[in-house]
Amino acid sequence: MSNTKKALDDPYADLLKEMLAEVVNLREQIAVNANERLNKYIEKYPDGQFTESAINLGHYLAMRQFDLRHLQDRLAQSALTSLGRAEASVLSTFDILIDILQRSTDKKYVSSQNNISAQSFNRGQLLLKQHTKELFGSSHGQGKAHVMVTLATETAWDYALIKALFEKGMTCARINCAHDDPDVWDAMIKNIRRAEMEIGLSCRVLMDLAGHKIRTADITLGPAVHHIKAEKDPSGKVLAPAYLLLSTDLTSTPADKAIFRVGIPKVAAKHLESGQLLGFIDNQNKSRQLKVEKKLSEHDWLVSSDKSAYLVSGCTINVIKKHKHKKHSQEDTFQLGEFKGAPLEIRVFKKQLLLLTTEDSLGKPAEYQGDQLLHPAQIGCTLSSAIAKLKVGQQVWIDDGKLGAVVQDITAQGALLLVTVAKPSGVRILSDKGINFPEAALDLPPLTEKDLTDLDFVCANADLVGFSFVETLAGMEFLINELAKRNSSAMPIIAKIETNLAVKNLPEIILGTIGRHYLGIMIARGDLAVELGSARLAEIQEELLWLCEAAHVPVIWATQVLESIAKKGTRSRPEFTDAAMAVRAECVMLNKGPYIVDAIEALVNVMVRMHEHQRKKFSRLRALHW
Repeated sequence: MSNTKKALDDPYADLLKEMLAEVVNLREQIAVNANERLNKYIEKYPDGQFTESAINLGHYLAMRQFDLRHLQDRLAQSALTSLGRAEASVLSTFDILIDILQRSTDKKYVSSQNNISAQSFNRGQLLLKQHTKELFGSSHGQGKAHVMVTLATETAWDYALIKALFEKGMTCARINCAHDDPDVWDAMIKNIRRAEMEIGLSCRVLMDLAGHKIRTADITLGPAVHHIKAEKDPSGKVLAPAYLLLSTDLTSTPADKAIFRVGIPKVAAKHLESGQLLGFIDNQNKSRQLKVEKKLSEHDWLVSSDKSAYLVSGCTINVIKKHKHKKHSQEDTFQLGEFKGAPLEIRVFKKQLLLLTTEDSLGKPAEYQGDQLLHPAQIGCTLSSAIAKLKVGQQVWIDDGKLGAVVQDITAQGALLLVTVAKPSGVRILSDKGINFPEAALDLPPLTEKDLTDLDFVCANADLVGFSFVETLAGMEFLINELAKRNSSAMPIIAKIETNLAVKNLPEIILGTIGRHYLGIMIARGDLAVELGSARLAEIQEELLWLCEAAHVPVIWATQVLESIAKKGTRSRPEFTDAAMAVRAECVMLNKGPYIVDAIEALVNVMVRMHEHQRKKFSRLRALHW
C-alpha cells in the first residue's frame, strides 16, 4: 500500500520541484531585468532612491516580458497562486509562492518568511489606497467608489444642481477648459466650495487643459430662416403646436434652453400679454400667427404656432388688434431680432470623397450637376498644419469614429479622403467634432498657448490638472516645469491616455514621473477607441489598469459610462455591464447630460454592489512588449 501511494505521490512531487526551479529562476531574471530598466530613470528620483511603487512597476514590467500562461495553468492545477493577482506586489507574490513550494517539496525546510511576505504583499494595495486618497480625498460613505462628473455650463449658476451632484455621490468635479471661460469656471468652483461648506463633504476639482484637440471647423450657414414645425398626425391634424421664446435680452439665461429663442426690442414687451396674436409673413410669403402663451421670466415670453412656417430673421411682426375696426399704427409693429441660419447639412456615404481643408475654408456639402460630381463635400480642420503632414494611405477618423476614411490624395486644396466607414444612412458631419490621425506624426508641442494661459487659472483655483493628449515623458516634464514656474509643484497631474503613442510610452511616463510628482492616469476611452480600434481597446484598457496597479497609480475610467442615462434618461443593459467593469478603477467619470443626477445614483449603486461582489480579477499573462 505504501509503495502504491509513493508511486502516486512521486509524479506530483516532481511537478512541484520543476515548478519551484522554474519560479526561482524566473524571480531572479525579473529582479535583474527590473534593475536594468529602473537604472535608466535614476535621475528622475531626487534622492537617487527608487520608490516602492517604482520598484514594483519595474518588477511587473520585467515579469510581463515572459509568457507565463503555461506556468499559470500548472500552478492553478496545483491549487497554488496563478500569479494573476501579482500586480500590486510582484516579488512578494513570488516569495510566498516559492516558500509554499519549498515547504511542499522539502520536509526539512524551515520557512523564514513568517509574516514578512504577507505584509509586503498587502503593502502594494495600501500604497494604492494612499495615493488614491491623496488625489481624490475620502469617498462619501459609498465604499471605495469615487465618482467624477464633468460639469455642464449651467452649474455656474445652478447651485441646486451642484448640491444634488454632491448628495448623490460626486467626489471630484471635472471642468473641461476646452469649453466656457474663466468667469464661468470661477462660478462653478465657487458653487462647489459653497456646497463643501454647507454639506460637509469634500470634492476635488480637476481642470482639464484642452490640449491639441483637433476638430472640424465651421460650416457654411444656410439662409437665416427658422423652420417652425407644429406636430401633426399623418392626416395633417395638429397634435401639438410649435413653441418659440421671444426675449428682450439674449444675454440672459434662457427660461427653457430646448426652445428656439429670438430677440425682440424691449418696447415690444408691452404687447406680450397672454392670448395676444402676432402676425408675420414667412419666407414662403404665407401669412402666419404667433400666440403669446405666457411670460416665463423677466426677459422671456413663450409663444406658439399651430401652423408650420418659415420665420425670417429680422422680419416685421404685427400686433393683431382684438378689435378689427381699429387701424394699425406704427407702434403696433416691431422688428424681430436677427439670428443666424443653421449650418448646411454635410452628409457623406461610404466610398464617397471628402475634402479636408484648412480651418479658414468653410465646410459645405458636395456639388453635383445631374449625376456628375463637380466638387466633393468639404470640411475644415482646426489644426491646418496637420494636413501637410498627412500621407496617402493614412487613416482619418471624425466624430469619435463615426466616420472613417483614408487619405487618397494631397492636393493644393487639402487632403482628399475616401470614406471607408459610415452607416448605411450616411454620416452627417458637424462642426466642432474631433478628428483623429492615428498614423500621422504631427510633432506638436505638449501644450498650446491657450493651455499655458489657462494653466494660470488652474494653478490658482483647481486641485488637479488634467494633461490632455500627453504622449511622452518629455511632454510630462514640460508640464511639471510649467507648474513649478507657477509655484504649484504639489498639484497632481492626471495624464490622459488618448493615443496609441501614449499607450506605448506609458511605462516611461509613469517611471519618469512618480519619483517627483503626484500622478493619476485617465483611460480616455473615446479617443483611444478611435486610435486603437474598439476590439483592441477592450484588451488595452485591461492592460492599462494592471500596469497602473503595479505602479500604485490611481486610474480614472472615462468616456461614455452610463451615457444613455446621463443624456437621454434611458437605461442600457450593455452600459451597466461596462459600468460594472469600471469598478476595477479607483475613480469613474461621468459626462454631463440632462439626467446626470440619475446617472450618478445608478453608477454608485452598481459600484457599491460590485465592490462587495468582486475585487479585481484573475488574469492570464501572455508576453507584452513594453
